[in-house]
Amino acid sequence: MGLKRLKPITPGQRFRVSNDYSELTTDKPEKSLLVTLKKSGGRNNQGKMTMRNIGGGHKRKYRIIDFKRDKYNITAEVLSVEYDPNRTSYISLVQYEDGEKRYIIAPDGIKVGQKIVSGSGVTPDVGNALPLNEIPQGTEIHNIEMAPGAGAKICRGTGSSAILKNIEDKYCVIKLPSGETRMILSVCMATVGKVSNSEHFNINLGKAGRSRWLGRRPRTRPAAMNPVDHPLGGGEGKSKGGQPMSRTGIYSQGQKTRTPKKASNKYIIERRKNKRGTN
Repeated sequence: MGLKRLKPITPGQRFRVSNDYSELTTDKPEKSLLVTLKKSGGRNNQGKMTMRNIGGGHKRKYRIIDFKRDKYNITAEVLSVEYDPNRTSYISLVQYEDGEKRYIIAPDGIKVGQKIVSGSGVTPDVGNALPLNEIPQGTEIHNIEMAPGAGAKICRGTGSSAILKNIEDKYCVIKLPSGETRMILSVCMATVGKVSNSEHFNINLGKAGRSRWLGRRPRTRPAAMNPVDHPLGGGEGKSKGGQPMSRTGIYSQGQKTRTPKKASNKYIIERRKNKRGTN
């Protein structure tokens, strides 16, 4: 997988850095795993705008992803690696021995024709899903469940992976990409490897139109607004200073947002670091 820079024969291509999509093997999705995706344009059921900067974009269909990997001890063959417009990672179409087809999040390095399997007693190879207590310590994992049978919730974005640090009797200690270290039940499932398309963060759209194709409308900087529109608006010239906050006056930096008495606090061993380097 890599990036490519185009020869700037148009102004929109001058700064564009795009993916070369060399890992993809097909551009036609499996029709049986597609469902219609309706756009809201940031409006609620009364037609009133409740989220700004949303609208337009290319028409999409949602790919049904198997986050549970609950066909245990049945071998599946990887048929393709595909692009998914609804997520940053690639997806893989796999076909089980009984003929059923499912989409999974594509791990980094997965190949067409590769055999994968999920369940207890499975070898910890890339793409295989198995309980946390059967994965060797120090292994990179993704698609991690937080509750048994609930489906993967952690490490599903492009290039992300967690490290299995320690296996105890009932819980496993995992270091997450955010820097947080927490305990998860050892019977929860996880997939070996890291998520594909790790170069996604280096992409440069190159022009405003490509943002509109993604459904993103222009966003006005708060400092460029008038005082009536935003707490950071107004002032003579380019005024700086003041605590960053939202339009409704909620501080956007430094304010704790996690519930102090949240039930899952007892499972967190080390909190993630914020931008200022403190817990």
